[in-house]
Amino acid sequence: MDESLTFKEAYLAMFAYLSATYHQCGGEELGGLLGSMSLLADGGTADPAVWPDWIDAIQKAKSGRVTARLDLS
Repeated sequence: MDESLTFKEAYLAMFAYLSATYHQCGGEELGGLLGSMSLLADGGTADPAVWPDWIDAIQKAKSGRVTARLDLS
């Protein structure tokens, strides 16, 4: 798997990850989210579910399946 991202793909991956995580966690506070994303000494995340969700967000961004457009209509 090509692990390089353009700046836009990285932004869209972050957007997809935060959007999905926010809805899954019922609007968890940013501090709690960052705590679960923190890296442990072994390189894993404090919440083991974070990493697969992040990889999914990257794959969605790289395949063009993320839209961050604001629709005001």
